[in-house]
Amino acid sequence: MNRGVYTLALRALSPLIWLWMGRRAKRAGGRWEIFSPERFGRPPASHSATPQAAPVWVHAVSLGETRAAQPLLQALLDRGLPVLLTHVTATGRAEGARLFQDAIARRQLCQAWLPYDFPGATRRFMANRQPRCGLLIEREIWPNLLASARTAGVPVALVSARFSASSLRQAGRMGSVIREALAGLDAVLAQTVEDAARLTEAGARPPAVTGNLKFDLALPQAQVRAGQAWRERLGRRVVAVASTREGEDSGFIDAIKRHASNSGTRDSPLFLLIPRHPQRFDEAARLLAAAGLAFIRRSEGVDPSPDTVVLLGDTLGEMAFYYAASEVAIVAGSFAPLGGQNLIEACAAGVPVIVGPHTFNFKQAAEDAIEAGAAQRVLDAGRAVDTAMELLADEARRERGGEAARAWFGAHAGATRRTLDALAPWLDAGARP
Repeated sequence: MNRGVYTLALRALSPLIWLWMGRRAKRAGGRWEIFSPERFGRPPASHSATPQAAPVWVHAVSLGETRAAQPLLQALLDRGLPVLLTHVTATGRAEGARLFQDAIARRQLCQAWLPYDFPGATRRFMANRQPRCGLLIEREIWPNLLASARTAGVPVALVSARFSASSLRQAGRMGSVIREALAGLDAVLAQTVEDAARLTEAGARPPAVTGNLKFDLALPQAQVRAGQAWRERLGRRVVAVASTREGEDSGFIDAIKRHASNSGTRDSPLFLLIPRHPQRFDEAARLLAAAGLAFIRRSEGVDPSPDTVVLLGDTLGEMAFYYAASEVAIVAGSFAPLGGQNLIEACAAGVPVIVGPHTFNFKQAAEDAIEAGAAQRVLDAGRAVDTAMELLADEARRERGGEAARAWFGAHAGATRRTLDALAPWLDAGARP
């Protein structure tokens, strides 16, 4: 498939894509603005949404990428650079607004929707925004967007890049369009040697390995202190079951129910069940009610009673609170073949981590954490909860796991500095290269 055929296919499928986005927006909530001018590359209606001249354009498609990009974005802002931050999903945009509200208020950072990958929309985006350079977080490869950047003379880098074996197979099935897009990148900064090898095989120029930006995250200390104080006030053992995804909640709820026989006493553990996506909060609540487990929702703003077995984490932007409040963290997304979720944040909080068998989205990080003693792998949700209970009962083992998690996290810091060093010729100039 070449880029012309790709564009024709995209135009033909666009009504279905918009329908899918509309349904997702209805489930997830938030303002998606699917047919807003920005989605078609036109300038924003509000002057306040326009950044200063020649911004550094950073694209973070959704919630996870926005959080991953936080250390890099903050470093750019600290240098005094204007930043244009684009997203595709409303959750990503809301998180960016929450993390950088001060920079947005002073108009050093502005947010926008990434345009659909139509040639006209991407050309208008480059002409209206005029970025000095573009930094795409992790694996955002859009053929027409990159072609328009080349035409406009805007250098683009794929940053903290990850490229799994399945991504490599998918790129092969799409033919020349992805190979040409990857070849058109001006720089590729990969997370690991394995990612770099797969990107090279897919057509990118030889990448530099700069590491994973997520290791440079700084946990909000106010949340950390609040989480620790909350657990001390409760006087109970706490286990976080974090970032659950489709098909996982029922297995965890069944396992929690097996261990809930002594609820009503301060010896009974409290489980924090935290769905990954907000559209699934109500579904998780229904499953908990159907199981007959006593639960409350974090959004209700009340503390659990001794009878409460589960606190449903139905809020956004509080993961640091949840991890700081916990003594053990089960990081889900890995108990169904979904690739896993980020275990780095839990390790940064100094919490021993349990993951499932499916961690291919974080393959190297998961394997390294397991080897370092910061995490352990189990086969299913039931065994994960059993292992968490064993850790609660063994203080020495739990403390060793927490110390290993902190040490492993600290040993991998520095990706932001290495990324900035690699991009220095683009960032230090007073205008676009």
